[in-house]
Amino acid sequence: MKQTKQLPKIFLFLATSFLLGSCQLGKHYTRPQLQLPETLDSTSVDSTSLGDYPWEQLYTDTTLQALIRKALTYNKDMLIAASRVKELAAMKRIDYAKLFPEVNLKVYGERERENYGGNHPTNSDEFDLKVGVSWELDLWGNLRWARDKSLAQFMGSIENQRAVRMTLVSQVTQSYFELVALDNELSIVRKTVEARREGLHLARIRYEGGLTSETAFRQAQVELARTATLVPDLERKISLKENELAFLTGDYPRHINRAVLPEEVMFPISLPVGLPSSLLERRPDVRQAEQALIEANAAVGIAYTNLFPRITLTASYGAESKLLSDLLKSPHHLIVGNLLQPLFAMGKNRAMLKAKKAAYEQAAYAYEKAVLSAFKDAYNAIVEFNKIKEIYETRLRLEQSSKSALELAQLQYMEGVIAYMDLLDAQRGYLEAQISLSNAIRDKQITLVNLYKALGGGWQ
Repeated sequence: MKQTKQLPKIFLFLATSFLLGSCQLGKHYTRPQLQLPETLDSTSVDSTSLGDYPWEQLYTDTTLQALIRKALTYNKDMLIAASRVKELAAMKRIDYAKLFPEVNLKVYGERERENYGGNHPTNSDEFDLKVGVSWELDLWGNLRWARDKSLAQFMGSIENQRAVRMTLVSQVTQSYFELVALDNELSIVRKTVEARREGLHLARIRYEGGLTSETAFRQAQVELARTATLVPDLERKISLKENELAFLTGDYPRHINRAVLPEEVMFPISLPVGLPSSLLERRPDVRQAEQALIEANAAVGIAYTNLFPRITLTASYGAESKLLSDLLKSPHHLIVGNLLQPLFAMGKNRAMLKAKKAAYEQAAYAYEKAVLSAFKDAYNAIVEFNKIKEIYETRLRLEQSSKSALELAQLQYMEGVIAYMDLLDAQRGYLEAQISLSNAIRDKQITLVNLYKALGGGWQ
């Protein structure tokens, strides 16, 4: 009896010894060595990055802020990403629990009556009350590699959620600025249509008075019609852009409230872009690619440790009897050790190891590609940011010159110095210059959005 009581203690001691003496075979993850550029921008060496700022500090339009907050709350991609995080958190818990013993309670009752030949009725009852413990000893680290893999999947889902958030802030902001610019362009075109109507009226008077030919009058009609065709096209684009913003905010198509296009967008004098190493930490898509690489490395560890034997210890303790009344008087215990050693499987396990190593190589290249893409985005955004100011200034001078030229052409036409075709050329030039300037203001806003996204801004 004394020896029976000591068996669970012996089992616990052996299992603990095996666990403490086990190791995690395989190559542990190390970040690939990348030859990063020395700086992101030759004019900035500060470690501070624009991506570190909250988006509320960059986008101060309260209407835009409300749209962004609504999108972050109700956008379906954001909700899907959040649900994915919950799913993988639960899966991570499952792989973590496999490292520990599993305890089960068994309560079993069976009443069976047999009568072979019809003259020998017998009862064959059985009653069990047992507590069972099952534990796979992680001798080589197979279960720990599985835990590391699920942890990497979970962390990757978090980085994916951050990447979705970053992209969503950028999409809503860019669509909003484009919508405001379309409003401004429509306003310019409508004013031009009214000016064309006045011009047509003037051309009619001059034609009927014999001051100009019918050609000038008919050309005025053509210009009015040509300009008027721009209105429904712009109204169509505005409706589509409103629907796009409504979709991003998780809503059905509706009218979107917005501000007016500012006359000028002021950029900060200095442009903090941060150090190249900080870009890898700020960009959640790069961090997600690294988690995928960690996951692939753990999968290699699982495949490698599957080549070694696996030991499972099982123990149960309780009571077992054919009579329910004697159940508590009939103790029962069982200790079982199972060893599973792969012997022959036509090279399946080694082929799996080779496959996982190849998958790891793919993940490594995907990570390097994500890093290259991040730097390409950052450099492109910096170039656009630095050049858009020059573009805006040239288009502003063009708009001012075109306006002066139009005023002079109108005066000269009234005095009969120039032909009507010269006046039309001046009107077309001023319309194009106005729209071009409006687009330059829009592009200045969007370049800041693109730079902020390229530097990993938009999530905290």
